[in-house]
Amino acid sequence: MKVEAHERFEGVYWVIFENGKRFLATENLTPGRNVYGEKLVVQDSKEYRLWDPYRSKLGALIMKGVRRLPLKARDRVLYLGAASGTTASHVSDIVGSEGRVYCVEFSPRSMRDLVNNVCEYRANMIPILEDARFPEKYRSIVGIVDVIYCDIAQPEQARILADNADMFLRKGGSSFLAVKARSIDVTKKPSEIFEAELEVLRERSFKIQECLYLEPYDRDHMMVVARFGA
Repeated sequence: MKVEAHERFEGVYWVIFENGKRFLATENLTPGRNVYGEKLVVQDSKEYRLWDPYRSKLGALIMKGVRRLPLKARDRVLYLGAASGTTASHVSDIVGSEGRVYCVEFSPRSMRDLVNNVCEYRANMIPILEDARFPEKYRSIVGIVDVIYCDIAQPEQARILADNADMFLRKGGSSFLAVKARSIDVTKKPSEIFEAELEVLRERSFKIQECLYLEPYDRDHMMVVARFGA
């Protein structure tokens, strides 16, 4: 087994086993602890967590060949829809101890798991039990951020991202939007929904940089990488 830095993205690695299989990974900010049952491997006194793209849309985005990953060490990230922390924990690994991940989650049950299993052991993750539709409710906690990651199962996903960007995202900052077609309107074709959400972003001062469908990792999902106010 060997570990190699990803050819393009800071803080992302390949774990390559003797049989030639390669898996995404991040360096574990909390050695000895995993988050969702992922395998831990050690090389040169550093521990890495395998990153399952079937359980993480950000992992799926990388596996699908995204060209840009605007996420790096020391970034401040507002994560909308953190759930129990699967992807948010990998974001935590990438931004490192000097970065911050503000984790907004509406479900008390998911928040309990996020706090007890993840945030308690990761000082760079701040849990916020709130509804992402109302960013003013957590304005006193979250300052200006470099990145917004939005993965919410609600209608008007692009509008919710844009409302949060207006309040928190620095000019020229980046965003990731996981568009879940079936969460918006089950009566329309996913392609129609995707284009409508993209148009909302364009109208709200975002420049679309990349759009990728996430099959086979997630059905009827598209991930949008966009730049704000520039």
